[in-house]
Amino acid sequence: MTDAPKDRIAFIGLGTMGEPMVRQLALAGFTPALFDLNSEAAARIATDIGATAGISANEAARGADIVITMLPSSKEVDTTVLGADGKSGVFSVLAKGAIVIDMSSSDPMRTRDLANVAAGAGITFVDAPVSGAVRRARDGTLSIMFGGDAAVLERVRPILAAMGKQIFHVGAAGAGHAMKALNNYVSAAGLVAAVEALHVGEKFGIDPQVMTQVLNASTGKNNTTEHKVAQFMLSGTYGSGFFLGLMAKDVGIAIGLADQLGVRAELGHVCAKQWKDAAAKSERTTDHTEMYRILKP
Repeated sequence: MTDAPKDRIAFIGLGTMGEPMVRQLALAGFTPALFDLNSEAAARIATDIGATAGISANEAARGADIVITMLPSSKEVDTTVLGADGKSGVFSVLAKGAIVIDMSSSDPMRTRDLANVAAGAGITFVDAPVSGAVRRARDGTLSIMFGGDAAVLERVRPILAAMGKQIFHVGAAGAGHAMKALNNYVSAAGLVAAVEALHVGEKFGIDPQVMTQVLNASTGKNNTTEHKVAQFMLSGTYGSGFFLGLMAKDVGIAIGLADQLGVRAELGHVCAKQWKDAAAKSERTTDHTEMYRILKP
């Protein structure tokens, strides 16, 4: 429990990740104003943690010192902070000196643009996406990648520390989102490599359980072999808590960034297509570990 937090906080986006994150804020002594398009969920969570739920993002953010967004993509972030269809966004109700922290998985170039727009209005816009999926959101041990000025990080560190165990300052605005996408690209590529190897080995007659044990005792081990194969793939539970479509989106962001910067990413383009194709034939809630089933020969 923190000592009487003084910052007025608004938290926008109470989905799969947002809800456990805002509950961790409450456990740390913060009482954020809440908003989600699912008004029933927002009301339920507000009642649980003793907070208030606004009827709009602007209402929740009005008077806030710090606004946190946890939304599906840059599109929703843009609409929320800038407004759309003739309606103003959150930026219009914030006082100069306010800070907006985008913890979504957003496009780093668009994040840079938003930071510039915000600066013109006397608002600081930073990014702090997370890694660790639902399990670590629930226990407040997420890894957080911060993009923005170091002084701003120190200003908001107590808030971020309520939701994450490790906080990395990776650069200026947009760097957090770039790092998140690149991390997920590396994770996604490693997952596909592990899955393909398992399927080849099984066709040859090697037990996947034995293969997993060997990989984890050898140089081929990675996050997938250690934490996903036996737990979610071979068990058939596919319950890691991170959707396949979100992984496809993040890999696409990473490779799109490579293209914009003129960096060759041949493996990345192949990987991005695999995930995009898999997402196209999956449900919104398909877990990303179901790539084991989808890629099965």
